[in-house]
Amino acid sequence: MKTIITSFCVALLLVGCSQPSPKSSETTMPTQPNPNEVAVIDTKFGKIVVEFFEQDAPKTAANFKKLAREGFYNGVTFHRVIPGFMIQGGDPITKSDPRSSRAGTGGPGYTVPAEIKQLHARGTVATARLGDEANPTKASSGSQFFINVKDNDFLNGNYTCFGRVLKGMEVADQIANVPRDGRDNPNEPVRMEVKIVSRAEAGL
Repeated sequence: MKTIITSFCVALLLVGCSQPSPKSSETTMPTQPNPNEVAVIDTKFGKIVVEFFEQDAPKTAANFKKLAREGFYNGVTFHRVIPGFMIQGGDPITKSDPRSSRAGTGGPGYTVPAEIKQLHARGTVATARLGDEANPTKASSGSQFFINVKDNDFLNGNYTCFGRVLKGMEVADQIANVPRDGRDNPNEPVRMEVKIVSRAEAGL
């Protein structure tokens, strides 16, 4: 039974396979780190403040910052939430239709090269991705991410962790426990607004 549950949970972190294989952003992504910057994910339950693993996942961190500055994440939802596991969001399809059957298949049209170094401890922030068969290099989704609400050791070595929650894990826990449908999509949309700010601006 444990193997079945584990396989099911991993599948939920995969970007839907109905989308075409996106191009890699490897040649265009800026990688200049700025450890003074954090992300603030604002939801109706409160704010989640995330610091980036600038050294271990520079391309993934830079991509998240770029999308946030462009307003890409504003209005998207956490479209998969599983108590005792994780909350996943970042699909632009959910801006216009949070209940879409296609939620989990969208993105910016490119992937980010895998930067798999950090472990999936509670509070770490990681990228979703296409499955191994279509994606043997484990390249990350261009925009979809998830927050681990517990230590998920079975994910180690398979997904890029690019940050961790500094403040607001109680918010992530609350989102993980909202009522949801059979696809683990919250019955009432949990939208986000994401900004990149200095640590001082985030009250750190």
